[in-house]
Amino acid sequence: MMSSIFSKIIAGEIPGRFVWKDEKCVAFMDIMPASHGHLLVVPREEIDRWTDLPPELAAHLFAVAHKISQALDQAFDKDRVALMIAGFDVPHTHIHLFPADSMAEYDPANALKNLSTEELDADAATVRAALRSLGHDEFVPEA
Repeated sequence: MMSSIFSKIIAGEIPGRFVWKDEKCVAFMDIMPASHGHLLVVPREEIDRWTDLPPELAAHLFAVAHKISQALDQAFDKDRVALMIAGFDVPHTHIHLFPADSMAEYDPANALKNLSTEELDADAATVRAALRSLGHDEFVPEA
């Protein structure tokens, strides 16, 4: 089986804008974001369907998603942080987190496709700063 694109990002074979790294999962910016701050929480272990995750890993992913969502809520001026698991595009479980004022904002057809690398880098830096301000320094990588 070939490695998923997420496994390649985690391994450093493909660049990623990481905002969180721990022994079980990572979080990095989505390259076709629905909104500024849109990111993915991804287990290091390549498991296609989220329903196949061991319960302990699923709980860990959601605990990390909760912490990152608090940082996104602090960092971006939106009504709330949406969470979604679709599981169709990449055969590697991932949780989408994105600041939004409504679910209508999550439409892949309207993704911020023209976001520059500088804007993606700035969003990642904003999220990392918010995570540090919430006391999660040990999990927040340098750029």
